[in-house]
Amino acid sequence: MKAVIMAGGEGTRLRPLTSTQPKPMLPMANVPMMEHIVRLLVGHGFEEVVVTVAYLSNSIRTYFGDGSEFGVKISYVSEDSPLGTAGSVGNARDLLSDRFLVISGDVLTDIDLGAALQYHDEKNATVTVVLQRVENPLEFGIVTTDNEGAVTRFLEKPSWGEVFSDTVNTGIYILEPEIFDYIPIKTVSDFSSDVFPRLLSAQRPIYGWISDGYWEDVGTLAGYLKAHRDILEGRVKVTVDGFQVRPSVYFGQGCQVHPDARVEDCVIIGPNVRVSAGAHIRRYSVLGASTRVGDDAVVENSVIADHCYLGPQSHVTGAVVGSNCDLRRGVTLEDGVVVGDDCYIGEEAIVQPFVKIYPSKNVQSRSIVNTSIVWESRAVRTLFSGSGLSGLANVDVTPEIAVRLGMALGSTLPPRSIIVASRDTSKAARMLKRAVMVGSNAVGVSVSDLEVGPTPLTRYHVRYSLATAGFRVFLGEDPDTVEIRLFDSNGAELSESEVRKIERAMAREDFRKMPSSEIGDISFPGRVVEHYSESLLDVIDVKSIRERNFRIVMDYSFGTVGLLLHSVLGKLNAEVLSFNPYAATGRAISLVREEQRNKVSRVVVESGSDLGVIFNPAGESFELIDNKGRVLIGQDFVYAMVELFALEHVPGSQFYLSVESSNKAIARARDRGIDTYFTKSSSQAMCHDVLEASGKSRSQPLHNEGRDPTSISLGLSPSGSMVLSGVVAGPDGVFNLAKVLEVLARHGRSLDEITRDVPPIFVKSAKTHTPFELKGSLMRYLLESEASEGVLLIDGIRTSDSDGGFTLIAPDPEDALTKVTVESRDERETVDKLSRAIEWVSSMLREI
Repeated sequence: MKAVIMAGGEGTRLRPLTSTQPKPMLPMANVPMMEHIVRLLVGHGFEEVVVTVAYLSNSIRTYFGDGSEFGVKISYVSEDSPLGTAGSVGNARDLLSDRFLVISGDVLTDIDLGAALQYHDEKNATVTVVLQRVENPLEFGIVTTDNEGAVTRFLEKPSWGEVFSDTVNTGIYILEPEIFDYIPIKTVSDFSSDVFPRLLSAQRPIYGWISDGYWEDVGTLAGYLKAHRDILEGRVKVTVDGFQVRPSVYFGQGCQVHPDARVEDCVIIGPNVRVSAGAHIRRYSVLGASTRVGDDAVVENSVIADHCYLGPQSHVTGAVVGSNCDLRRGVTLEDGVVVGDDCYIGEEAIVQPFVKIYPSKNVQSRSIVNTSIVWESRAVRTLFSGSGLSGLANVDVTPEIAVRLGMALGSTLPPRSIIVASRDTSKAARMLKRAVMVGSNAVGVSVSDLEVGPTPLTRYHVRYSLATAGFRVFLGEDPDTVEIRLFDSNGAELSESEVRKIERAMAREDFRKMPSSEIGDISFPGRVVEHYSESLLDVIDVKSIRERNFRIVMDYSFGTVGLLLHSVLGKLNAEVLSFNPYAATGRAISLVREEQRNKVSRVVVESGSDLGVIFNPAGESFELIDNKGRVLIGQDFVYAMVELFALEHVPGSQFYLSVESSNKAIARARDRGIDTYFTKSSSQAMCHDVLEASGKSRSQPLHNEGRDPTSISLGLSPSGSMVLSGVVAGPDGVFNLAKVLEVLARHGRSLDEITRDVPPIFVKSAKTHTPFELKGSLMRYLLESEASEGVLLIDGIRTSDSDGGFTLIAPDPEDALTKVTVESRDERETVDKLSRAIEWVSSMLREI
């Protein structure tokens, strides 16, 4: 039986350590990580190994050769371009005619492969996936199984709302050669996201075997240090080269430790290392081959690679140092510091916590280094969320960060691409937009600058111009917080994977270097508002709306949305009574929404208007007030819009309701014969579902949906998000309002005739503290306690209850919290139900 070691990964999260070597070659207890895997395979009787290689493959080939030195025959298969986990194995199909095992070359494990093989035989499986339970499953692929061990679902790199278990995929598989029938040739393909779901659909037997052995995906620098601690504490069964001079202390051949040096427990000192008098090697320290430690130097909880020099009185704590580094007298490396290969750090220099120094850099003597030599900051990673990044203006999100964001965004696009930029009226947004534009220009990307403009206009211009991406900068609800939202070529919000790609480029400073002649340009497009208005009016029934002569009370909330509304409402023959009509971001932030509602509601009734509208400043959403003064928000808004747009329903229409939506709204839509589905709570996910359902792309022309009945794709959320297939790929309050007016006009209805059918809806939410390390276990416990029927796994765990309501339990994506949402028949029952659900979650946490 053969084994396949996947060794093509770059290990980007471990940079700068992997800047000059592939991740499988990263030293672990002074031998490459992949060598521990080879030893594990040999120990379980494997005699032939196929290694798939890509990134810096020569170092792997040179070290392992034909494998004879390690007691195994090794063959290599190269990827010219990344093919994914399954694609790389499929590339080796000519060498694999019988059952084989797949394992990653960049993990640390002592899993009993023999027991896994025995389980595979007992189940007569086509595929056996080795599983492990972990505290934080967020960065792994989750696998759920039934009581017999049969796999029921694969979920790669989930959000917290998708964490249904703490049982994760280790990337160790036992496969029958039949697997190649499901792996396309020379095509990018992954086991968990592509191949295994195909086998499940074909009803082929896939089983999950839960191991109780050690397994660590050494994916981060913190994980790298943890793996060394686990080796030194004996938590994982691996062979440590050298002599064990006392429990948990290993000396390599030829090492010299001065009698006046101190060496504590849990230490590995490699071959030919010299430790001078007065030096102190404390717990959890590893010294690589031929390293020298000077007089009175201190090393603690650190990994020092081969051929390094630590000068006298140097002090290294909680750090990782690459090979061939020179640390002179009195150098201090503090906790979390990482130094790449071939670096020089001068005398008495201090490198402060969590600084990263990339390979071949020099640090002058007596320097105090408090930022990475190649820019990279932990804080930047916490700024990314959803479809962009946010933080305190000029504190978290500085001009420097904005420039690098522009460079990262531009570097993920082809040279000479065009991106669209816009902002609100705040000074912070103006400053940061310019910085992003500068960064984009620097990497050869031009900018089409809309200057001040609402979000729908930005989405529109991205989608129907030559642009390939866009961004908008604006202040959040907190006046000190700024957001930079990113859009794809359709004008939709970037997916999580696309945002992570930009984040990685930003962290690695993986930017294009363009000659001066190819630096991007800036242009200021004209008549964009006019074009948007013409496009909008072309897809609605203008005649019906004009004949209705709507009277509307409009609160613009001091937002830039007025730029669009003014150009549209006049052409619809609407009589508008305006509040807060000009753009002023500072004034918008100071508004109190409850006061706005009361004022607009009162004026609607007193003036005999048809409806009132309160826009959010960005123009993406609004609140409606009917002609009787009733305010439609939350669940009432969702139900009312279902009722309204059901009037326009024709076969093929699809409604997507947020997973937090009331069962009453879902039932109402389905009673009207509309295909209705749940979607995630984020507008990002809703945009994707509606865009996919409508089948629209930037290459397709707009159709006149208002004059000829066509199917509707509609997304709704209690948060106020509404997405309609139409002019832009996302929430567009101006278009949505025009469609509301169109439906009312076409069917001769007033808004209160719609809202009077909205029943009392009782939905409440609360959050309870949940440590991040327990979130996966909690969701697994909750899922196992529920019957499989009626459980919805989209954005948390949602169950329909016997009282006609639901219970939704979802981990918070950013904080150590779990959100519980319930619906019941009346206010009191809902409060009691929420209390019981919170107590149930708390009891589960206590059991865990």
